[in-house]
Amino acid sequence: MLVRIRWNNHRTEDIPRFQSLALAVASLLAPSALMAFTISVWNLAAHLRWTADFFISRGLFSHWQVWLFTAALLLLVAWLLNRYAGSEEDYTK
Repeated sequence: MLVRIRWNNHRTEDIPRFQSLALAVASLLAPSALMAFTISVWNLAAHLRWTADFFISRGLFSHWQVWLFTAALLLLVAWLLNRYAGSEEDYTK
């Protein structure tokens, strides 16, 4: 009987953790950004009197710029999380 022992060349503590969690959160943030962008367009159309009144009439979220900024921020965070989750390839070579 012949027993072979393989030694792993890369250390496991060098691999970034929570990559699957980052990928799951990023996949949920992209549709959320689409919803925020849709609400932004709806709010802008309501201000131009193309549609009925917007469902939020007062406060911070009654402005279309806030929704557009939120959509851009969500897309940025999703992009960063996707980059973090894809960085495992660099460590396994």
